Amino acid sequence: MNRESFKKNILSAASNTVLLAVLVFVSCQSNRKEDLQAVEDFQERPGMSAFDLETVVTDSGFYKYRFSTPELYKYDNTEKPYTDFPKGISFRMFDRDSTRIKSSITCKNARYYNTENLWELNNDVEAMTEKGDILNTEQMFWNTKEHIIYSDKFVKITTASQIIMGYGFESDERMSKYEIRRPSGQIEVDNTDQGAAVGN
Repeated sequence: MNRESFKKNILSAASNTVLLAVLVFVSCQSNRKEDLQAVEDFQERPGMSAFDLETVVTDSGFYKYRFSTPELYKYDNTEKPYTDFPKGISFRMFDRDSTRIKSSITCKNARYYNTENLWELNNDVEAMTEKGDILNTEQMFWNTKEHIIYSDKFVKITTASQIIMGYGFESDERMSKYEIRRPSGQIEVDNTDQGAAVGN
């Protein structure tokens, strides 16, 4: 074997040894508890956070929408990327002259799933429609792609003339047409006494 061939064989063997060492190192490392925990920690760490966030959308100088939240955490490295609002959200839509809130949604905890265009609203969820109807529930989903809202939990809808209660709810996002799947009660509201309070 000449010197040049010997040199090529040595280099080839060295390259293969380095490649093998890297593969062994990676395969061993990836199964270590510490490294698996590090990957989990990375996935659970928010890529972005914001505090006391308020976003306003205007049209011709007038308020159109106002969105606010005390805390926001954006998780992009999880299997299902989402944005977390652990202290809730407040969303308000205004009329054309910004003199009146047309509709609103508030809750104490929320999460938005990016790829599904889906809001999950939890804890003291309250939605007010343009007609003034008020929906209360402990959990509600809002699919902004399909333009529907729905819930499997107990819901209470308060209108000008009645209070409707039940379990399970589906509606278009404007709540102009809605259905309570399992109604559990209905109370007629007497509006003749202006001082009367509406309740359960």
